[in-house]
Amino acid sequence: MQPIYITDLDHTFLRTDQSVSDFSAKVWNEKRKDAILSIATARSFQKSHDFLAKLHLDAPMILLDGTMIVTPEKKLIDIKTINKALGDAIIDEGSKYGIYPFVIALRDVKTLDEAFLFPTSLNSHQHGVLENYRNDPRMVECKNIRAMEMNLKIVYFGEHNTLRPLAKHLESTFGKALEYKLSPEKYSDGWFLTILHPEGDKAHALNKVMEYLERDSKDVTVFGDSVNDIGMFKLAGTSVAVSNALEEVKAVADVVLPHSNDEDGVAKYLDNLH
Repeated sequence: MQPIYITDLDHTFLRTDQSVSDFSAKVWNEKRKDAILSIATARSFQKSHDFLAKLHLDAPMILLDGTMIVTPEKKLIDIKTINKALGDAIIDEGSKYGIYPFVIALRDVKTLDEAFLFPTSLNSHQHGVLENYRNDPRMVECKNIRAMEMNLKIVYFGEHNTLRPLAKHLESTFGKALEYKLSPEKYSDGWFLTILHPEGDKAHALNKVMEYLERDSKDVTVFGDSVNDIGMFKLAGTSVAVSNALEEVKAVADVVLPHSNDEDGVAKYLDNLH
């Protein structure tokens, strides 16, 4: 039976400059001859597709933190969204803390056409993030940002001392109706708070992918570095953290690699398997 390997992208498989090294691409494409390979990322279908143009994928991709599962051929397997009423309520509660979020939503479920809504009023951390999306066709500036009908995730970027109390407030307000993930943003010195459907995380998505493949989650090896990988780590048969992973991720990993994402840690691990 073929082994299954699923990797996170940013700060795990991708280098810090968001590239895939020739070595990583070579190892990945050779490994697919005797294994099933895929990704679990916070990125969208298009962003992941752009990065992975030279890589072969054999299983459904876990996208947007687990809110969407899509085959490499763009067939939708599963989706978990926040409805407009709840999304608007989140935005209203956040406004009490003087901060407005990014909203990643789906315009059309058939075409997987996404929208990336961002507020006119931005803090310095949000400005920095948007630099990476200058030419992204999904971008929509909103003077009065509101949720859409199918919201995949609502994301706040800012200072820890703003987002920590906001996270606690949202959790006390909405409880188990949502999933809340607060993490440091590794591309800057800020933090991000991601709000998801309660089953819109990588752990739930991993179970869905295993059902699709008719395999057990204990058959999969997963790679990651951040808070949104922890649930997936707890389900997988083998969990592997790159050396640059957050300490709380390393603490639950079965294997902590001696190499970072910039040293092709995942590819070196795969290359050493027999």
